[in-house]
Amino acid sequence: MKKSMFKYSIFLICYLFLSLYANAKDNSNSLKVNEIIFEGVANCQQVSKLLEKETDLQFIDVTNWEEYQYKPEVKFRIAHSNNQIWLKYYVSENNIMAKQSATNSSVCTDSCVEFFFDPKGDGNYYNFEFNCIGVSHVAYGRSIKNRKFINPDKIEMFLQTESSLGKQTFLEKTGNYSWELTIIIPSEILIFTKGLEFKKLNSKANFYKCGSNTSVPHYLTWSPVMTKTPDFHQPVYFGEILFE
Repeated sequence: MKKSMFKYSIFLICYLFLSLYANAKDNSNSLKVNEIIFEGVANCQQVSKLLEKETDLQFIDVTNWEEYQYKPEVKFRIAHSNNQIWLKYYVSENNIMAKQSATNSSVCTDSCVEFFFDPKGDGNYYNFEFNCIGVSHVAYGRSIKNRKFINPDKIEMFLQTESSLGKQTFLEKTGNYSWELTIIIPSEILIFTKGLEFKKLNSKANFYKCGSNTSVPHYLTWSPVMTKTPDFHQPVYFGEILFE
């Protein structure tokens, strides 16, 4: 009797896991990442113009949690070139805040956009987080626990950001605000995935907008996240991104 119950319990656990995985896969998004041919080394201003010219807008507009229904307007563009990922976010919101100034600080508490990237689709992902003045937070791992931080010196050496709001910190401002953030992520920053080539890569990712400590906390996603409470560290819900 005990042996039968044990087998049934194992079967039930496996069934629930497979159901969760299938449900996540059915609801996840998919995105093709165009390649932009560029000779030389592009800066953020050049990347911004190229993205405007050669890519389509994508939307971060899913409100997954009933308690957090505030929905700022958030869009992004993405491409790759010379083994770099190019990103540009566009945000319109009622409250902006940029208190964090140190690399790898808690930028998610400010007005923040994020890119969680699982290069090999194996559950190991990098979380790239940026407040609205471009201060960065980057780590790596399989879950929210025990993440390995990228050294701040390495982040500041390789990762490039440029915000329409400048670089100075500020307290929360309320009104009708719009801001843009351009980001260059070179493969050199992905130190736990040696020799990675973006061209023809099939991977997984999600794109987010949040502001945990703003007057109106909010948590938007590109690909749906079906958890009870806000949790961006859920690679099972990442969408597919296919590099040209």
